[in-house]
Amino acid sequence: MKKSKITVKDVVVAGMMLATLEVAKNALAFLPNVELVTLLIILYTLFFGKKVYAVIPGFILLEGCIYGFGLWWIMYLYVWPLLALITYRFREQTSVLFWSLLAGFFGLAFGGLCAIPYIFLSGFKSAFAWWISGIPYDILHCVSNFVLCMVLFSPLKNALKKINKIYE
Repeated sequence: MKKSKITVKDVVVAGMMLATLEVAKNALAFLPNVELVTLLIILYTLFFGKKVYAVIPGFILLEGCIYGFGLWWIMYLYVWPLLALITYRFREQTSVLFWSLLAGFFGLAFGGLCAIPYIFLSGFKSAFAWWISGIPYDILHCVSNFVLCMVLFSPLKNALKKINKIYE
C-alpha cells in the first residue's frame, strides 16, 4: 500500500483554502443565508479532490472556536462533508448549470439537513416544525447559491487553474 506524503505545498494550500472559506463566510455574514462556502467547497473538491477532507474539519473547528460550539456546530459536522462527498461523486461534470443547480439544491436542503438533530432532541414533530419555519430562509439560500455559482463558478475556476499552474 502506497502512503501519500504530505508536502509543504499541501499544508500551504490547505491553509489558503481554510482562510478563504472563513473570509468568504464572514464577508457575507451580514446577509441572511447568502454565503460562498458552498461554492468554494464545490470548487475545492473539484480541484483538490480528497484533500478537501482535511480542510473541512479545520473550517468546522474554526467556526466553533469563533462562534461557540452550539447545536448548529453539530450540524456542520455532517452538512459540509456531505456537500464534498456529493461533489466528489459528480466530479466529472463540467457544466456550470449543473454545479449551480447542485449549489441551489444544497441551499434548499440545508434547513432539512440541519433539522436532523432535533429529531433526537425533541422528536420528529419538533424537527419538522423547525424545518418548515425556516423554509423562507432555505429558499433564499437556494436562490443565492444558484446565482452566486452561476456568476462566480467560471471566474473562480479559472483563477484556481492559474494559481495551480504557478505552484505546480
